[in-house]
Amino acid sequence: MDAAAPHRLRIAIAGAVQGVGFRPFVYRLAREAGLSGSVCNSGAGVLIEAEGAAPALTRFLDRLAADAPANAVVTDRQVVRLQARFTQGFTVTPSAADGPCSAVIMADLATCPECLRELRDPADRRHRYPFTTCVACGPRYSVIAALPYDRARTTLSRFPLCPACAAEYADPGSRRFHAESICCPACGPQLALWDADGSVLAMRESALTGAVATLRAGRIVAVKGLGGFQLLVDARNDAAVAALRTRKRRPRKPFALMVADLDVAIGLTEVSAAERAALTSPAAPIVLLASRPEAAQVLAHAVAPGAPCLGIMLPTTPLHHLLLRELGFPVVATSGNHAGAPILADEHAALRALAGVADLFLVHDRPIAHAVDDSVVRVIAGEVTVLRRARGHAPLPLAWPAVDAPLLALGGQQKNAVATGFAGRIFLGPHGGDLDGAAARDAFVRAAGSLPALHRLRPARVACDRHPDYAATRHAETLGLPVVRVPHHLAHALSGMVDRGLDGPLLAVAWDGTGYGRDGTIWGGEFLAIDPPRWRRAAHLLPFRLPGGEAAAREPRRAALGVLHALHGAAAAEMTGLPPVAAFTQAERRVLATMLARGVAAPLASSAGRLFDAVAALLDLCQRASFEGEAAMAVEAAAAGAEAAALPAPMVSGDRPLVVDWRPTLAALLAARAAGVSVGALAAGFHVALAAAIVAVARATEARQVLLTGGCFQNARLTALAVAGLRAAGIAPFCHRQVPPNDGGLAVGQIAFAAAPLIEENA
Repeated sequence: MDAAAPHRLRIAIAGAVQGVGFRPFVYRLAREAGLSGSVCNSGAGVLIEAEGAAPALTRFLDRLAADAPANAVVTDRQVVRLQARFTQGFTVTPSAADGPCSAVIMADLATCPECLRELRDPADRRHRYPFTTCVACGPRYSVIAALPYDRARTTLSRFPLCPACAAEYADPGSRRFHAESICCPACGPQLALWDADGSVLAMRESALTGAVATLRAGRIVAVKGLGGFQLLVDARNDAAVAALRTRKRRPRKPFALMVADLDVAIGLTEVSAAERAALTSPAAPIVLLASRPEAAQVLAHAVAPGAPCLGIMLPTTPLHHLLLRELGFPVVATSGNHAGAPILADEHAALRALAGVADLFLVHDRPIAHAVDDSVVRVIAGEVTVLRRARGHAPLPLAWPAVDAPLLALGGQQKNAVATGFAGRIFLGPHGGDLDGAAARDAFVRAAGSLPALHRLRPARVACDRHPDYAATRHAETLGLPVVRVPHHLAHALSGMVDRGLDGPLLAVAWDGTGYGRDGTIWGGEFLAIDPPRWRRAAHLLPFRLPGGEAAAREPRRAALGVLHALHGAAAAEMTGLPPVAAFTQAERRVLATMLARGVAAPLASSAGRLFDAVAALLDLCQRASFEGEAAMAVEAAAAGAEAAALPAPMVSGDRPLVVDWRPTLAALLAARAAGVSVGALAAGFHVALAAAIVAVARATEARQVLLTGGCFQNARLTALAVAGLRAAGIAPFCHRQVPPNDGGLAVGQIAFAAAPLIEENA
């Protein structure tokens, strides 16, 4: 073949290649190589036709892989040789929107350094413009209405480009060459400051100035951010933070903070290299960080009462950078909603819903197509783990080759997130919250329709939890599709397997608060042996009764009473020297004792989460919980910095399944507490004992790989101890990374099961 003769290649690129500057990158690369042809977005990613001499094409292909934009992720590249056309020049052509739409929807990206420099430069035409963006940053998923990603298919389509922006958009030398989110003060969205009645108080720069003055005065401002509303208040002001707690009906759950820069974060918290990388990443999530003593001197006590960690994030948009720079102090930045309701994205809806919560509203006229909350991450066992997958992470895909026919999964009741799967990938949508209220359920129904619609999918099946009373399960039954009901804890395990690319055999330790068990009990302390195409319940925690059923999830004292009944029988109700027993009246104790003795309205539970609740109540850390996980968080917090008391590990006995008997551990804990051992030492010892039980079951089942999954493994201490113990035993441990270990990851496991169902042994 004549190397000098022209050759033509069609190159199809799949992955996260739309909305990251990939077409401008290809254009410049082709021009530098002297190639002719074109590049465009397609329904599958990016499509290139490149023509030139063979050596130039080879170099072009090499640089496509080596020099791709920082936020691009190429998952597949297919190259087909075509007949040369002897064309001249290289162009960016209109997107090809026909055919299947499998392109990756890029997640929203935090402001890049170049846009931040422009924002602060008085000589730049975008100086102090709150919506500055380029190919490397800005809104993506939150503004897209349809694929492929082009301005005409985003909510920015209502803002025609001014001549200056149009020139940048067409200039190959510009950072905004084919930047679909491009805008400026002359042609882009604008700010407005509204009072509680919706009257306009100020516009543009004056709106920003008014919001800053309001925050300085200790009042609450609802800010329309990138993916929805946030409630902001001065984090130093005790009265202001207390007012926000009262108005939002959020008595104790920690608030997230936004700080101006990394230096402020380091002044308030301990920041490791991994945590620093997470804070400053394009995803810009909330990062849970250990607080420094100095934080208590700066922040209001009500920001995170009793919590050893602070949730910190850096400014995510130019608007936030402007606000934080002007203010010069940290702000509480919490989701713009009432407790239990979905995040609000429309300013008129926010005005109605947040009446009586926010004093003023800082809004803008760029519509939000998809509401998306802030992501939350934590470094666990040395690695960044996503606890809430939302802005910056969703809906980026995960590879899972078993997925073929298009599928929809609806997740669970708590921390709901929906997912779609097709063509070897699973797309997990953003965190949607709990489905206990009507507004949350309405938002869930919209999400369940919009995520597959973006890819123009018609699901072949819908997957959901086995629990018959979950709102997501009931919705699945209305869709007219074959329904696949997935065991709750198996879905947890499969989500972790997808996350880490594991195919078994392995032992999945699935620990959480509540899951529907096929034997009529509440599961939650499960050890699942998975060896596709089969799985079985290899072990579980010893069940104990929960008087009042679901009420025990809100009242740890009830779980403690169930534990005491398992230890002491009927005498438990008379042990009034113990805090959880004393927390009930004599009449209440009589009723609860009868429920426990007869097993009436007191279901059996193997739940590790409820066992943590019981310990929290026994140590008098939490008798009534105001939010999910409060009691378990209190036990972990109490253990911080404490030397662990020596407690016996739970006993492992039985056969199929093994039973992990925690009674020796809890009996020793109670005896040690009576002897005056500190709460912190006992909380730390409880963690050590549970980690030892995990290692013991892994050894007993001869597991070579162990996956830690479920909400209990948001606990960094428990997870780190289990990982260290497994490694010491020569067993490979795996933890979640990109998929939340809590119920926010259930839909991923449901897709995996619907694509390749597993058979339960001994069912």
